[in-house]
Amino acid sequence: MNTISGRLICGFMVIAIMCPLAKAQDETTTGTIASSSRYTLTVRTSSGRYELFVIERTTRKPATLNVGSPVQVISTPGDEPGVRVASDITLTNAAPSPTAASEPAVPPEVRNIERDIEREAKRFQLGVRAGVALDPELVLIGAQMQIGPFFNSDLFFRPNVEFAYGEVTALFALNPEIIYRLPISSRRGRWSSYIGVGPGFNFVHQDFSAPSGTGQRVDFSDFHSDVGLNILGGIRYRSGVFTELKTSVYARPSPTLRLIVGYNF
Repeated sequence: MNTISGRLICGFMVIAIMCPLAKAQDETTTGTIASSSRYTLTVRTSSGRYELFVIERTTRKPATLNVGSPVQVISTPGDEPGVRVASDITLTNAAPSPTAASEPAVPPEVRNIERDIEREAKRFQLGVRAGVALDPELVLIGAQMQIGPFFNSDLFFRPNVEFAYGEVTALFALNPEIIYRLPISSRRGRWSSYIGVGPGFNFVHQDFSAPSGTGQRVDFSDFHSDVGLNILGGIRYRSGVFTELKTSVYARPSPTLRLIVGYNF
């Protein structure tokens, strides 16, 4: 009984210590709006510093955020220096900026991050992919689209096609996959990890031919089609680049492992 009581006391002490630390992460910023979109807000402070905020679905904010309007933003740290996640955006009664045109231009590095966040937030994306397949050994290229989120803010539909070629084997694959973004990082952070699953419709042609010049006329050509189960995991970056490891089960003679690098536009 004493042991259980001691553990409970320790637990409450940890919570008591962590709560003030969590509150200490909140930060209030005031200034004028230099740029705003559905997912980002850039504020120019009175000292001339530009602060970039990510707008989430849970962010409390006015219906419109006009450039030049005075604003106060309560935020928490993001996944990288210089980018914070806004929790509350309020228009203030301070004197507004005379004109938006008189405000200095937003720095290019801030604009680049804004564009990356906007691209990552798009509900429809097209992409390309390339990599290698093992068992059998193939070089592959392909294309994909990503739709979502739907049903859940971290769930996406990502159908893709892959063409792979090797010394003996040629492959064409259709992969209607579902991916789930693991909520271990901010949705608009620099990177996020994901897992996925889906069927793989594979069409494989294998051609075993005798080398030319040997005088032999042996040609064993074979065609297979199968439906396998794709299981995958990967990391995607806000810049659009992603890396992925995918295995296929119940899909012989299709490749059992694929290493893929791609880019979403």
